[in-house]
Amino acid sequence: MMKIVILGGGPGGYVAAIRAAQLGAEVTLVENKYLGGTCLNVGCIPTKVLLHTTELIDALENDAKELGISISGYEANWTKLQARKTKIVKKLVAGVNGLLKNNSVTKIMGTGVFLNDHQIKVITENKDQTMVVDFDFAIIASGSKPVIPPIPGSDHQDVITSDAALSLEAVPASMCIIGGGVIGCEFASVYNAFGCKVTIIEMLPEIVANMDQDIVKPLKAKLLKEGVEIFIRTKVESIQEGPEGLAVTTSSEAGEKIITSQKVLLSVGRKPVLDTLELDKVGVETARGAIKVNQKMQTNKRNIFAVGDCNGGVMLAHVASAEGIVAVETIMGIKSQIDFKTIPYCVYTKPELASVGLTEAQARDQGYEVKVGNFPMAVNGKAMIMGETTGVVKYVTDAATGEILGLHMAGPRATDLIVEGALAIRLEATVAELMSTIHAHPTVGEALMEAAHAVKGEAIHLMR
Repeated sequence: MMKIVILGGGPGGYVAAIRAAQLGAEVTLVENKYLGGTCLNVGCIPTKVLLHTTELIDALENDAKELGISISGYEANWTKLQARKTKIVKKLVAGVNGLLKNNSVTKIMGTGVFLNDHQIKVITENKDQTMVVDFDFAIIASGSKPVIPPIPGSDHQDVITSDAALSLEAVPASMCIIGGGVIGCEFASVYNAFGCKVTIIEMLPEIVANMDQDIVKPLKAKLLKEGVEIFIRTKVESIQEGPEGLAVTTSSEAGEKIITSQKVLLSVGRKPVLDTLELDKVGVETARGAIKVNQKMQTNKRNIFAVGDCNGGVMLAHVASAEGIVAVETIMGIKSQIDFKTIPYCVYTKPELASVGLTEAQARDQGYEVKVGNFPMAVNGKAMIMGETTGVVKYVTDAATGEILGLHMAGPRATDLIVEGALAIRLEATVAELMSTIHAHPTVGEALMEAAHAVKGEAIHLMR
């Protein structure tokens, strides 16, 4: 029986473990902190618990009267929300543990260290014993950790990362968020909803710079409307303790500016965790702090694979899971591959943002003659019913063939509906095929069909 050892129990590791067990391998999974990894414990899941409550607060404050609900008052209880977050995380972690048991995966809580090409040493979580595990193949799924930028003062106790931001005992009066990407904007939404004065500082020309800016604009406008300050093309020079909190000194074309806040959240990205593995003992090659892999997630060592954040690719939980499956199926002799064009990118703010495929700018840069179609949520019946009319659906298509190159959405349920675009790109669908696919009424999903019609200037529910 094939022996596979997996280092890391996050969405890359535990999914790989289950798939390997399904295919008949003898599987050992080693995790040094908590099952479910960053995503389940201090990432995707807990942030979405907080953001769900944020959505309800927004509805109460801004939409209740319009929806026919009279509210005399409400209390947003941060402590109870933290308890709910913990309860949901524990339930999901228990579910992962149950799945591993159900699939006869051997779980060892401890730190795995390579001894050679076919053995690892595991130091148990209490560091009171070690054991050696033999393997035919190893899959590294060691994940990532927040980047701490070399800003003077970033080691202050009130300068925190996303891990700590999820579990603050109380909501601070003010917070300066360094980095206006997905994580920064999601935390800005959460803390702003709970009455914290939020400032975002971003070095790039726009927030959420990796997405098509036509869908980012509605989010930026809403954040600004709700009182979030946003400074783009701005660099943080230093963080110092002052009489009224932390003084964040910034520089831009407009000159120097000092922003004072109780907490500073560092949200400038994540980097692979490799320091505990002792990869040098087996000669696994790395580049720029990440493990080098081919399209099958195989390293330069034939029997060692690396999936998820540790290989420095797309740092998303669903990508890690897909890579874990590809690695296992390759090991077990099954043809398997990932179509990286179909990776959805999501931001769980209000409005939600979701994107798959090429942005308009990327498509033009790659030499396509582009045709786009836009349909505003403001004229979608279901969005009106929900009171969430901020947003747009945008297709990016090849003018020559009509093939869908990208789908970009801002609005209600965008993160759920983006799968239609991912499937369309996976199947190389054309805009005509989306136009002729009947969408249920009334749904937000109708906006996808309307935007497809808009590519040809034929949207039914838009004025000419």
